[in-house]
Amino acid sequence: MTSISAARTRRAGWLDLSFERRQTLLSLALLMPAVVTVLVLIVYPLYQVFEISLREGKVMNFARISALPLGFGNYSRVLSDPQFWRSTTTSAIYVAGSVGAALLIGLATALLLNRRLPGTRIFRTLILIPWAVPGVVVSIMFLWIMDGSFGVFNAMLRDIGLLSGDHAWFVDSRTALLAVIVPTIWKTYPLITLTILAALQSIPTEIYDAAEVDGAKAVQKFVHVTWPGIQGATALVVMVSCLGVFRDVDIIFATTGGGPAHATETLALYVYKEAFQYFRMGAATAVGTMMIAFALLISILLGAVARRSKY
Repeated sequence: MTSISAARTRRAGWLDLSFERRQTLLSLALLMPAVVTVLVLIVYPLYQVFEISLREGKVMNFARISALPLGFGNYSRVLSDPQFWRSTTTSAIYVAGSVGAALLIGLATALLLNRRLPGTRIFRTLILIPWAVPGVVVSIMFLWIMDGSFGVFNAMLRDIGLLSGDHAWFVDSRTALLAVIVPTIWKTYPLITLTILAALQSIPTEIYDAAEVDGAKAVQKFVHVTWPGIQGATALVVMVSCLGVFRDVDIIFATTGGGPAHATETLALYVYKEAFQYFRMGAATAVGTMMIAFALLISILLGAVARRSKY
């Protein structure tokens, strides 16, 4: 009888709460599994990364890293390293060049595929192939295409008169960064194309009809109708692409390894070398922590642009 009365008391207490209060408690209860998952899989690993970034010294056994002294020496050493700033500049050029060119190509391709042309459905499927190909395979493909001796890229440039002899694109420090940007563009633009294409198809056709009645030209339609309609999706896919290119290391590692003379060494490759070549785990995670902060800043800025979309 005591248990029954206690259960009745709890039920009465629950019913005495207001509807809004009960909805809030139910929402919190449903969110708890997701909150616990985020804490375990995201927050705790980030804490571990930051804690390791404070461990000063070199260590070859990762299990012994907790024995290293704590301090901010890794951050001061990295920030005073000229190669860190050179890698930062290289990363900025690599991300901006790759995503910027991929955005232009993806936008043009999406506008083309949005038209009613024969074979459009087939091309929408085939255009995903570069995005699905692994980065190492893309690297091997472009190493052959842009080979200095028998690459088809050099042959095309010689045929149109832009090149007189052979040029080793991946070996020359002046062109190595451009050479790794090209395959990155080829791998990045399909996702941008399909995202913008989906946004284009969500714009009501009645708006274009009204613009035609008002006498709007093609450029005016794009500026006042198309661009506001795809602005949010474009900002979102640019954010995802920037973060992906910023952290990726496979194409550069498989083509140039960061060379020649550190010409293509991005921050991601800088972290790899610090951790697995020089065994400075603290310095590597210090750079990784700064990369996470920079990526968060990009997400906030582009996320704000995405939320301002009209559609």
